[in-house]
Amino acid sequence: MSFVFEPCNEVTATVVGTEDLFPIRRVFCVGRNYAAHAREMGHDPDREAPFFFMKPADAVVAAGNVPYPPQTQDLHHEIELVVAIKEGGKDISEETAMDHVYGYAVGIDLTRRDLQGEAKKLGRPWDWGKGFDNSGPMSPIVRLETCGHPGPNRKIWLSVNGEMRQEATLNELIWKLPEVISIISQSMVLKPGDLIFSGTPAGVAAVVKGDVLKGGVEGVGELEITLV
Repeated sequence: MSFVFEPCNEVTATVVGTEDLFPIRRVFCVGRNYAAHAREMGHDPDREAPFFFMKPADAVVAAGNVPYPPQTQDLHHEIELVVAIKEGGKDISEETAMDHVYGYAVGIDLTRRDLQGEAKKLGRPWDWGKGFDNSGPMSPIVRLETCGHPGPNRKIWLSVNGEMRQEATLNELIWKLPEVISIISQSMVLKPGDLIFSGTPAGVAAVVKGDVLKGGVEGVGELEITLV
């Protein structure tokens, strides 16, 4: 038996302080998980249960130059804390959810907002607005034993060309990390290598070619990309 063609290379992320690579399996993203961001998108966060969308594993790319995607005139930035899963499971309880965490990273959920908006109007999936090539730039992963679980007062932020665009604390997450992990595991089995982009605070806005985006999560790390 042989493959019809050579399999694609394993998608991986680097790990701070080691030569190890973290194999990326799936990328879950939490929609509208900060109240102020939900409001700026025209929704009431007090009435909405959590919902999720996904990106392909190979949408995750390292810091540096990131191509401005085709078919959009309205590319938005969304800074996020990313959770890396080391141990899978189904129906994980909130009490044990954090035992499944390998570490954390900083990610930017790049969004073709015009394509997403059109899909919403037509009642269609968001894939073309969210899951395109290079749409998930991410910093190296910091192991849990190095950074600990980020506390609620940790800052999350993003600037564009030195101008602050997004700034909040993790306390503003509507659905906290143990809840998110538990809820995902009730729908499908979480497995090692899964990533969770946990949501973005208010302040999302358009970026253009040449813009330098720099963001971070206090105690986890920073990420800088240039749109080319």
